[in-house]
Amino acid sequence: MAKTRYALVGVGSRGFGMFARPLVEDFADVAELVAFCDLNRHRMELANERLGLNIPSYVDFDVMLAEVKPDVVIVCTVDRTHHEYIIRALEAGCDVITEKPMTTTAANVRAILEAERRTGRRVRVTFNARYMAPSEKIYRLLREGTIGEIISVDFAEYLNTSHGADYFRRWHRRKENSGGLLVHKATHHFDLLNWWIGADPEMVFAFGDTRFYGPTREQRGERCLTCPYAKTCEFYLDLRADEKLRELYLEGEREDSYYRDRCVFSEEINIEDTMVVAIRYENRVLVNYALYAFMPYEGQRIAFNGTKGRMEVDLVDQYHGPDEKGIVRVYSLGVPPTVRVNPLFGRPYELPIERRQGGHGGADERIREHLFRADVPDPLNQVAGSRAGAMSVLIGAAANESIEKGLPVRVQDLLKLS
Repeated sequence: MAKTRYALVGVGSRGFGMFARPLVEDFADVAELVAFCDLNRHRMELANERLGLNIPSYVDFDVMLAEVKPDVVIVCTVDRTHHEYIIRALEAGCDVITEKPMTTTAANVRAILEAERRTGRRVRVTFNARYMAPSEKIYRLLREGTIGEIISVDFAEYLNTSHGADYFRRWHRRKENSGGLLVHKATHHFDLLNWWIGADPEMVFAFGDTRFYGPTREQRGERCLTCPYAKTCEFYLDLRADEKLRELYLEGEREDSYYRDRCVFSEEINIEDTMVVAIRYENRVLVNYALYAFMPYEGQRIAFNGTKGRMEVDLVDQYHGPDEKGIVRVYSLGVPPTVRVNPLFGRPYELPIERRQGGHGGADERIREHLFRADVPDPLNQVAGSRAGAMSVLIGAAANESIEKGLPVRVQDLLKLS
């Protein structure tokens, strides 16, 4: 059987770790990585060095498509460019695997869906959050009718001052690059909600603000490496102290002048750090969603209210703060997560959630089996195509528009497709 030929565009840390290395090391029996494409030659050279290979490398995407003729293009570039590479790959006769979010705006969603219909090729979106043990447990319990018909959902996402701050250092800090956290980050959560609820979102109303990051303090510089306040800033990031960051970004600056350690208090930041969103679904389910990017801990708190009771899941287990020795770091409490079921007119009980090892709690390994091997069973409907990618982006795009205009937004009005 012929191997599927893959080309990777965007050879950063996620592109290399999630796709390049596994394709070479774990899927060589069914897949062949035939090309890299990136505007930064240093990153492609580093990827080849780490793999011990000499995979052809390109800075021109169209030249790569013409010369290599891959079967599938994997898109791991900056979010704002996803649609460009997806559409050009489809038009070249390739299928596409894209990192989330599929794109950042409603207009780009429409363009991708139209290109997919026009070319007859397929787009898949890597919603690895569907493959996490808590997500699967919730899906099964809801489908089993544990709390009856779903009436409403509460979903709070907490990013700690290590993870959350990173979005304000990097290219994500500009909404034109990432769509803001309601697209870049929340697309995972909106997709989970769509998958769990089993219906399309209908109406969105949102508020958002930047209260913690951005120009909230006078003591700031352009970047951590040259900042005069490095010794006193709790958000100082030393790229030289981390081998991966040093090799991939600091040493790559000569190619593209991209600074991985920009100040989280910069005036140019235009994404929100505090967001609340109300969503109404076509089946009348109501959702309260919140995202906070400066918390002392990390994780999610999710609850479902149904006709037969309430189901609660507390996934907060990572803290960013001093350990028993006073050293500030990210650490886990090690408390096993559970699902708490509160039946109407019955006693509450708890159900364990399986603990898994690997990237994103083992989700990366599991989704790669669906991406790269044919005929892998999909009993939980976890494989996500362009429609799932579109619906998750459209909730975020609707929320962004609602924040800007102060009005509710109909999701179908953004789609404008028959």
